[in-house]
Amino acid sequence: MNAGSNRDDHYPRNGRVILHIDMNAFYCSVHEAVEPEKYKGKALAVGGNIELRKGIIVTSSYTARAKGVKTGMHIRQALKACPELIVLQPDFDLYRQFSRRFMQIAYNYSPLVEAMSIDECYMDITGSKQFGTPLEIAELIQRRILEELHLPCSIGVAPNKLLAKMASDMKKPNGISVLRKRDVPNLLWGKPCSHMFGIGSRTGDRLRKLNIHTIGDLASSDESFLTKNFGVYGSWLKLAANGIDESEVNPEREQSKSIGHTTTLPKNLTEAADISRVFLNLSDQVARRMRRQKLIAGTIQITIRDPDMKTITRSYTLPMPTENADDIHRVSVRLFKEHWGYGRPVRLLGVTLQSLQSKQSTAIQLDLFDYEKHPKKEQLNVAMDRIRDKYGEDAILTAGMVGTDPSAWIRNHKRRGTSLQMDHLRERGLDE
Repeated sequence: MNAGSNRDDHYPRNGRVILHIDMNAFYCSVHEAVEPEKYKGKALAVGGNIELRKGIIVTSSYTARAKGVKTGMHIRQALKACPELIVLQPDFDLYRQFSRRFMQIAYNYSPLVEAMSIDECYMDITGSKQFGTPLEIAELIQRRILEELHLPCSIGVAPNKLLAKMASDMKKPNGISVLRKRDVPNLLWGKPCSHMFGIGSRTGDRLRKLNIHTIGDLASSDESFLTKNFGVYGSWLKLAANGIDESEVNPEREQSKSIGHTTTLPKNLTEAADISRVFLNLSDQVARRMRRQKLIAGTIQITIRDPDMKTITRSYTLPMPTENADDIHRVSVRLFKEHWGYGRPVRLLGVTLQSLQSKQSTAIQLDLFDYEKHPKKEQLNVAMDRIRDKYGEDAILTAGMVGTDPSAWIRNHKRRGTSLQMDHLRERGLDE
């Protein structure tokens, strides 16, 4: 009885207890876990085109970080900073396996687990007191992930998602931090606004121009002044600066708001044929991912980045939603021609499908010329998807897809993926 009542003292009568689990240097840690004799404790990085010594560093081990290797650094620059650096190609199939396994460990302690990316999740453990105090549960999860998967993680313990996320960043690697609302003035108010999760560098710059330099300044700012300058986002800014966040951990994550792929190119592209091929590969794979989730897209967005890292996005809302790669490709190329043009160099291209809807529940209004053609397209998609599901992504390709640039790699499940791609959890579920 005493143990139980003592445990109860660690849980709020009104309120919640949230954990944020953040895997440390996840991609590199997975390689260390799988082949410790080769990589454990080494300066390690996962990057772009290793054969050509081009591309950028996606992530690096803590040993490499201590020697000056940073995410986003060009591989050649990273090798200059750390000549002994081992740079590996990404293996997203492997990362997804470990992602499922660490999420399953979390799921053992609460049904309220919300995956935010391949290497992080929130947990609501308000109803999990049978497993111990919040700190004991965090320690138990961290220990199991380390012992069973040989992976380090940091865990934040807090009364809401915002503070849990910020707490998990406080001690890395392999730390546990508690951040309560009453701690916010002492621990956060003296820091610059950009330190707050959810405030980017641009917003930080705008706040500085308004003479709001610290999180404490933001917490004491007049809400009407903030909403005048930032709209409804201004209300959130004031709440966040005071450590207030009412958003719930949602285990049934809402249907994807978008499905996208970007690819960084090993050299600048300027020619129409090269750019069309990249868009064709990107369109093919985003359409495949969308059809797996039985969705259709109403809006197509492209991302363009030049060698100086200037980035623009442009989008087009379709008169009728689509699931077809050729529609996506046609719109992507048209957007590129209209808003960028050929001859200007590009270093990154992306295609994102937005305004996603359930195919089953959406009545597609077919015009007079499409009503016969649409079922044939749909049958062709189904047949091609089945063949590629069985024999691999390269089983059927159009001539325009073939090339050596990284846009062709996204069909390779080992190389493709991003930290935000959560298809591996949606398709198979956490309990496999």
